[in-house]
Amino acid sequence: MIQKLKTTASRRLRQRLAFGLLRAITGLVVVSLGGILLFILIQGLGAVNWEFLTQPPRDSMTKGGIFPAIIGTFCLTVGAILVALPLGVSAAVYLSEYARGGRVLALVRLGIQNLAGVPSVVFGLFGLALFCIFFKFGTSILAGSLTLGFLILPTVIGAAEEALRQVPATFREASLGLGATQWQTVRKVVLPAALPGILTGSILGLGRAAGETAPIMFTAATFYTLHLPQSVLDEVMALPYHIYVLATAGTHIDQTRPLQYGTVLVLMALVLGMNMGAILIRTKLRKQKKW
Repeated sequence: MIQKLKTTASRRLRQRLAFGLLRAITGLVVVSLGGILLFILIQGLGAVNWEFLTQPPRDSMTKGGIFPAIIGTFCLTVGAILVALPLGVSAAVYLSEYARGGRVLALVRLGIQNLAGVPSVVFGLFGLALFCIFFKFGTSILAGSLTLGFLILPTVIGAAEEALRQVPATFREASLGLGATQWQTVRKVVLPAALPGILTGSILGLGRAAGETAPIMFTAATFYTLHLPQSVLDEVMALPYHIYVLATAGTHIDQTRPLQYGTVLVLMALVLGMNMGAILIRTKLRKQKKW
């Protein structure tokens, strides 16, 4: 009896130590993230004003604003989602609802997981070779959106497939039992039920697409332009590449340092705004679910 009490006490002590360690690690992460955000806010808030948000750069990018870069980033991000979401959901539906298990399917899933870890610069070179040179799209929004779309495609596929798996099998059985075909079941029952989870993958992909520099450096972004894009074949400024230019390639790096932090702050706000919009839609859809 005494031995049993000692064992129980030892387990409780180890459990408390483990939970304490997890809380400490979580707190460290939160404090570090908060410190980074606070530093960027302090350094960049002074540069953000109406002119900064609505005017193009001027005087070797030491003055003016980042309006063309904001528009370019928005176009590239929306284009990437329009590319990745249909392809990712279609692939997830096939893998989850139609594909038969086996080595081939396991290899396909392994390939998707490996693609999620490929460096973004590799996708940039892929987009340059395929879209800019082979398809002759040139440096354009179209080439950049396609490249970013393929970059976030593994994330969207993984999230969508997991969301489809979470739909109860009874939904499918009830639909099939009422005489619906498998495609009707997927389209009218499974996909609507899985939509909130699919949007989660889209949110993750949205943030990554908006913040990538290497892919758009080769396929879409230009150093400087005063003009807003008129078509999908135009090149654009983009916030991530603009930050890179200000920090590394400018001739007045010290003078542009406040603009660098201001641009980072605007990029974070843009990503947060798009994510919040997607989260609100996801929350609304989840409230409509009855299971």
